[in-house]
Amino acid sequence: MKTDLKNKFDKISDFWHPYIIGELNENHVKLAKLKGEFVWHSHQEEDEMFVVISGTLMMDFRDSETVITRPGEILIVPKGVEHFPWTKDGEEVCVMLIEPKSTKHTGEVITSQTVEKLDWI
Repeated sequence: MKTDLKNKFDKISDFWHPYIIGELNENHVKLAKLKGEFVWHSHQEEDEMFVVISGTLMMDFRDSETVITRPGEILIVPKGVEHFPWTKDGEEVCVMLIEPKSTKHTGEVITSQTVEKLDWI
């Protein structure tokens, strides 16, 4: 299945809300726009992969330094690792997420930013 990423990103107007664009085996392929700060959370049973399409993704971890991920780079967060994604200086960051279909948006943490039902675009 061929997908035009620019066209899909153009349809996203809210931040920190992932949208499904495809399925790959037992995984969802998702797109999201990020801006500002998200929430501390972890995924106890699933690894999470971020592919940065544009902008710079900052990721804090409880027990290590901030990881900076730029366009064309990926960041894999292992299952069970608490992380805090954010962006610098109001920059909009576009990412692709590849993760198991069972992955909850904010793990077991529920906040006003949590998306419980993901939509396809």
